[in-house]
This record gives sequence, structure tokens and C-alpha cells, in this order.
Amino acid sequence: MSDYIIRPLTFEEVQHAVDWAGREGWNPGVHDAECFRPTDPEGFLGGFLDGEMIASVSAVNYNDAFSFLGFYIVKPDFRHHGHGFEIAGHALAHCTGRNMGLDGVVEQQDNYRKSGFTFAYNNYRFSGTKTRVLAKLGTAPIDHITDLNSASDDLKAYDRKLFPAPRDLFLESWLSAFSHVSKLYTENGKIRGYATLRPCLTGYKVGPLFADTSKIAKALLRALLKAIPEDHSEHEVFVDMPQPNTAAFALADELGLDKVFETARMYSDHEPDIDLTRIFGVTTFELG
Repeated sequence: MSDYIIRPLTFEEVQHAVDWAGREGWNPGVHDAECFRPTDPEGFLGGFLDGEMIASVSAVNYNDAFSFLGFYIVKPDFRHHGHGFEIAGHALAHCTGRNMGLDGVVEQQDNYRKSGFTFAYNNYRFSGTKTRVLAKLGTAPIDHITDLNSASDDLKAYDRKLFPAPRDLFLESWLSAFSHVSKLYTENGKIRGYATLRPCLTGYKVGPLFADTSKIAKALLRALLKAIPEDHSEHEVFVDMPQPNTAAFALADELGLDKVFETARMYSDHEPDIDLTRIFGVTTFELG
């Protein structure tokens, strides 16, 4: 494929990949491109055929030990011609020597297995409207909750127990992004949870939703939903929950959330040692 060129994407081209994700039904965030790209600008790749961008993939290196794959998309008219396989090879080369994670949609999971990835667990997307979920949450206390706009050393340390690698650059862009709302839960000066709400093409997503207990997760969720404008009260709110966290699934059932989507969390080498019992909502399916 001598006329097929694979190279890192500009910011505008990353936005094209985000737009494609929207057309695939993945419902990305409105400001995802500007939040994602700074983490690893060389890790967002595009495939160009005769100058036209026809494929994308992200291979974000967090450090020398861990990477996360996402945005693996080929434009429909160009599928089944090897373009996806070739750009995937470039992504894997970018992550050489690292344990790689991904959230694979159902139709791609066999392909990921053939590339050496092993199933770890499922993540499920749950949804409900602001009005319906707040009614179920009732008067969950929010007196330990404050606004969160930047990543302190304590927050980075808390996050590190719940993510496979340090992600300082990502956290700074995620927590400070325009239109994102983040909340911090502390008791006696100790962080016990935090969460972010972001507007998406459809409705809102909550992620991460990290909490030491279900009670704290409920308090954070209520604080975030209260921040949604009243004229968006019937908009859908989505939370992506890891199946091993039985408390998260019990919370979804308690709140009457609907299961609407699933992925398989897979790794190329080993499942990282992170505390899934405190992950009530995955940060993103695109960057982990």
C-alpha cells in the first residue's frame, strides 16, 4: 500500500477521529480531542489514502510500562482492505515493551485476541435521566464535597491506586476542561473519592467515578447531577461500570439505570493491580 500513509494526527485531525467515534455510536465528549491529545501527541495516528484520512487509532503511552489503545476506526467504505490492520501495527509499534489495555467493542474482540490481547472483564454502560436518577438518590449528603479544578499531589496519589499508571498530564487537562464539572469527596483531610461530569454528543457521562464506598459514590453522583442545567433534566446520563465491582452494579440496580452498551477490558500482557472495588465509573473507554 505505497499510497497509504500513516502518521501522527494534528489536533484538528484528532477531532475528526472523535467525530467518527460519534458516528459509530460511541458518544464521545464534546471536548475529548483537546483533553486526550496532550497525554501523548505522537500516539494519535491516522491512515491517509491519496491524502484522505480513512483510518484512525490511538496508542497513548502513559509511561514506559503502560499504554492504552482506542479510536480504532476505519471509514466504512475502506474496510476489509487491510488498512485497519496496517495502522494497528503502527499503534502496537508505538507501544513496544509496554502492557497495553483497551476496551474492545463486541465485534472487534476476536481480532484483539488474535493480536495477543487477553480478556480481563466486561465494562457495561448504564444510563438514566437526571430527573429519574436524582429522584432515586434522594438526599444523599454532599457536605464533604468540594469543587475540583486541578490535580493536587494527594489526588494524583489517590488516582494512582485506581489506574495502571501515573496520568498527571491527562488529569490536568481533564479536570480543567471547559464545561467539565469535577467534585472531590474528603473526610478529615483525606481524599475518599472524586468524579467528573462531561457533556457528550448525547447527554452526559460521569467518569471517573472513584469512591471508597457506595455511599460516597452516591454523594458524588448527586453533586454532579445537580450541576446539570435544569433545561437538561431529561437528558441521559451515562456511567461505565466494571463488572467485577458488585457494589457498582448494585448501585446501578438501586438507581434503576438501564444497561445500554458493553465492552471487554483486555490487556496484552497482564491485568494491572488496581482496586476495582473503588471504581464505580471508568474514566473513558478511549484512554482507560
